[in-house]
Amino acid sequence: MVSQFRQDNKKNEKTDVVGTQVVHDDNIEACIKTTVSSSNSTSINGKFGDDREYIEPDEKEMKALMWKVDRRIVPFVAMLYLCSYLDRVNIGNAKIAGLMDDIDITEKDHLIRNTVVFEVPSNLVLKWLGPRLWISIIMVIWGVIMAAMAACRTGVELIVARVFLGMAESGLFPGVIFYLSVWYTRKEIAFRIALFYGSASLAGAFGGILAWAISHMEGLRNLNGWQWIFIIEAIPTVVLGILTYFVLPDFPENTKFLNDREREIILMRNKRDAGITSDVHFSWSQVRSTFMDWKVYVYASIFLTSCIPVYGLSMFMPSIVKGMGYESVTAQAMSSPPYVLAFIWCLINSYDADRRGERGFHMMISGTFSVIGYILIIALSSVSDVAKYIGVVIATIGAFGLVAAMMSWFSNNFSGHTRRGVAIALITTIGNTSGAISGQVYQASDEPLYIKGHSISLALMVTCVIITGFMKFMLTRINKKRDNMTPEEYRIASEGIELGENHPGFRFIT
Repeated sequence: MVSQFRQDNKKNEKTDVVGTQVVHDDNIEACIKTTVSSSNSTSINGKFGDDREYIEPDEKEMKALMWKVDRRIVPFVAMLYLCSYLDRVNIGNAKIAGLMDDIDITEKDHLIRNTVVFEVPSNLVLKWLGPRLWISIIMVIWGVIMAAMAACRTGVELIVARVFLGMAESGLFPGVIFYLSVWYTRKEIAFRIALFYGSASLAGAFGGILAWAISHMEGLRNLNGWQWIFIIEAIPTVVLGILTYFVLPDFPENTKFLNDREREIILMRNKRDAGITSDVHFSWSQVRSTFMDWKVYVYASIFLTSCIPVYGLSMFMPSIVKGMGYESVTAQAMSSPPYVLAFIWCLINSYDADRRGERGFHMMISGTFSVIGYILIIALSSVSDVAKYIGVVIATIGAFGLVAAMMSWFSNNFSGHTRRGVAIALITTIGNTSGAISGQVYQASDEPLYIKGHSISLALMVTCVIITGFMKFMLTRINKKRDNMTPEEYRIASEGIELGENHPGFRFIT
């Protein structure tokens, strides 16, 4: 390809960068085909032939296709994550249902899970086996482990079971984030992730009500209420795991869910959205470069500081509400409304983030809500229970509301299948340590008001807002620097292979 650079100062003329060329919108199809002509099954040309001209879909055809994709994928992955989140946080409900009375285990040990180091290999296996097979396998495995936890009689047995549960479950979240990123463009994905991740909010609401109902099964078949919680909530996980193999489409380039015309449209949208950085092949050099990328660790810091409060609220919501003076059964039910409201705010915030093509400010606004909520909880600790409950609601809304925008943000800003898949998994690996850390934040010695736990969560959420602002500033600065490059600077920066988002033609979503 002959290297060419055109810099146009007219404000109303838009250009797109492909390879080392800057080209106008009406020529992008030709450049995309040139850029991806060496691809195999993922290439549009390889699938349909170089002599076939791409025909733009009209608005009606595009809406029909995206509705077909949405209704098949989004509700199903949301159900998968709902089951995952129920299985992850039901330990808090089991505690209220008498787990600590029947098993000799400490307050700290009963929260142990192990997800570290398994997300990255899981995403690599997902790319190799395909999403429907790999996700099906891990769901069935963790569902069986969850049911088996009902048979635990000692603290050691429960700890071992939860370690294996974490290993099996850890692949779902980063896997689905990566999966959605290959079906949707960068400015569509936040709302879809909100629907997916928002199911965690519903899991909190539904989990509290379900645990309240299951706790009434105490003594049935000589089993305690906490044992029934593990058994009943494991059943849908196993069932959905089996259904996943038959229902969830694989990647767009090889799924039977799409016909040839639909596949052509989806692949062309993805190529246009990725522009110069549309690599779909696996590369160990991209794996290594991702581990060395500073953006990974800044995003991981944002993930960690935001999710410790989220996990803390999820696992300890019944205990927190109980500490306000409510009975155990009532506390299970009272823990549900904050999650319903959090789900609604999560959708609104993410929809607007997609509409505006922005991430940082939306996260900072939601994080500020959470900060206000924690301040109210702490400041009103000696006032009425209603006032403290309102603080809990606001903190929950803000904490959950920023996560979907955050997930879409780091999936937006790593380019190429390998880099994006590894980055998502690595960030999630670091961020998921928040599950273990949050168990140490809210301790029995801090009951019933949990002032220490709320104070730590407040400090973490403030830190999250600050780091988010820093990341937005850095990415905006990089974009402006690339906008102002001279032709020679652009040519030099374009040299090299597998540059991904480091190519000067790439623009970060901020």
